[in-house]
Amino acid sequence: MLLTTTSVIEGHQIDRYLGIVSSEVVLGANAIKDMMAGFRDFFGGRSNSYERAFQETREAALRELEDRARALGADAVVGVRLDFQTVGTGGMMMVGATGTAVKMK
Repeated sequence: MLLTTTSVIEGHQIDRYLGIVSSEVVLGANAIKDMMAGFRDFFGGRSNSYERAFQETREAALRELEDRARALGADAVVGVRLDFQTVGTGGMMMVGATGTAVKMK
């Protein structure tokens, strides 16, 4: 299934719009990651553990978006948007994904 941020898919024609699909995935970062990120923040540099956690969460949100679109009989999802947020004070991260499920000709 094709997921795209654009509203059209070059070389293909949309036959039907099946509706908006969305997914939300929340991942808890553990205390070790928080501590290491604190050291990185203090001394400078990138936090590889948080980067990996965000990447895994983003991929899970997109997989879930694809699954929900497939359940509607979609061939693709257009207009995909991602939203990243922290939830609460405990290091929880949320990635939301939305788009429009479509059936191609």
